[in-house]
Amino acid sequence: MSTARTTAAVFAAFALAACGTAAGDGSEAVPAPPASPSVAASSPQATSSVRLREFGSEHRFPSGLVVTVSSPHIFEPSESAYPRSQRAAAFGIELSNEGQRPYRISDLSVRATIDGEEVKQVQDIPRGYNGIVDADRDLVAGDSTKVTFAFALPAEVATVELTLRPDSTKSTKAVFVGSV
Repeated sequence: MSTARTTAAVFAAFALAACGTAAGDGSEAVPAPPASPSVAASSPQATSSVRLREFGSEHRFPSGLVVTVSSPHIFEPSESAYPRSQRAAAFGIELSNEGQRPYRISDLSVRATIDGEEVKQVQDIPRGYNGIVDADRDLVAGDSTKVTFAFALPAEVATVELTLRPDSTKSTKAVFVGSV
């Protein structure tokens, strides 16, 4: 997407949010404010157009793709992990295609942030964390699969936001949050 189109889309999203209307294709809802490190998904907040979900819950995109993000598994990466980190969290993500068209698994974008700063994905082959293995595969209608992503964590407990986009070129996303 060009810079001008991206800028125009951001301004349009802010303008729509100011009018009380969610931008995008209707898959984004109003977020819940964090009352604690976990998020109550039912309380609205007017400052953003994305509904935050707790780890362990699911989200259905308009295309029919359903994603379920597991609660994080905290682990100590092996000596051969990259990047090196003393602590990491692994997230199992189940993808179910309940739509009419095949879904290309490689279109999935997964990003983790702590306090707005992106955290690095951990590649740890001995522990089985190596991203999307079947990236070139299509998920046909009615089929499902599971992928696992791991991310480096700081030594202290932090609130992680995991953002999933079924197509990295579009604004449609689901955000999962919790303390790890």
